[in-house]
Amino acid sequence: MTQSTPKRSLQTRIVHPEDTLTPGFKSFSVPVERASTVIFPDLATMRALVWHDDSQWRYGLHATPTSLVLAQRLAEIEGGNHALLQPSGLSAISNVYFGLVKAGDDVLIPDNVYSPNRDHGDWLARDFGLQVRYYDPMIGAGIADLIQPNTKLIWLEAPGSVTMEVPDLRAITSVARARNVLTAIDNTWSAGLALKPFEHGIDISVQALTKYQSGGADVLMGATITADKQLHMKLKAARMRMGIGVSSDDCSLVLRSLPSMKVRFEQHDRSGLALAQWLKTRPEIAVVLHPAIADCPGHASFKRDFTGAGGLFSVVFDARYSAAQIDTFCESLALFAIGWSWGGAASLVMPYDIASMRTEAQWPHRGTLVRFYVGLEDEADLRADIEQSLAALA
Repeated sequence: MTQSTPKRSLQTRIVHPEDTLTPGFKSFSVPVERASTVIFPDLATMRALVWHDDSQWRYGLHATPTSLVLAQRLAEIEGGNHALLQPSGLSAISNVYFGLVKAGDDVLIPDNVYSPNRDHGDWLARDFGLQVRYYDPMIGAGIADLIQPNTKLIWLEAPGSVTMEVPDLRAITSVARARNVLTAIDNTWSAGLALKPFEHGIDISVQALTKYQSGGADVLMGATITADKQLHMKLKAARMRMGIGVSSDDCSLVLRSLPSMKVRFEQHDRSGLALAQWLKTRPEIAVVLHPAIADCPGHASFKRDFTGAGGLFSVVFDARYSAAQIDTFCESLALFAIGWSWGGAASLVMPYDIASMRTEAQWPHRGTLVRFYVGLEDEADLRADIEQSLAALA
């Protein structure tokens, strides 16, 4: 005879509900599984999972079904096998550093790298004993001359997210693999759609999911994506030790946006290239830096390796315009908000002092660089907005 369940108080029944959910319910969305504590059916299961390095289900910090689904889909988009989520793109960069290099190791970073990555490398060199050196992003196979016995990691960025040079990825990774040096790329510009890094010999791809994957300019998240299981496990161990986790609610927001990402990216690409080609005809503009335009540094590598460009590009104004005038130009735009980042529906603009950001390759242009992110507004309206602001310069 089965012993009857004792009648419990209302408070206990609220903590330990006896819900019976209707089976068979299904929708297009991934359920949001929130958890700090993960519960186990018995101690044997708990012990087997806790002591297994590849376990997902130790604690909510490390994974939930919601975050695992997102990681799997990101790996598939990128052409990898494994993905780890972090609370920002910069956190994903940090995961690579702390997972793979230590005091005394040498790291090579391109001179056009995302500024927080440069700051991160400088900090690790100053306070943690790492050796950090910067290289000309267009160095190609010449990277061989910079590799030392203690070189463990080469960072790549394709293109540079401000100055838009496209490196010869195959030349650099070929040298790196021959010398047993790992390579990691910040692949955020292409969202993993327009460049498949593992096809070019790259070991790790870093994404700021804040950008096109989110699509709403309202979520912070990052990812490290790999093809190699052993490398994935090293990064996973570092992430665990640093206590890095993400919210299942934020994961659900990114998951909601992924189905439309390719369609959005292609629209950004069309509008961005149209505006870049038009700006190339304007007398106020000295140089247009868009990888799909033939005179952009690394255009040949872009044509070979990429299938699209998205909405981010830069221009250099004629040197006759002062930095103050360029500030006025940016502030006169009605549809381009002043702000960093990209990937959302609204267009953005930001001026840069590039000469102050370079230490290796001398910046060849004298005018002020302005970076445009082209959103999902009508391209004709964006063109008219830029035109009215250019007219004010005269």
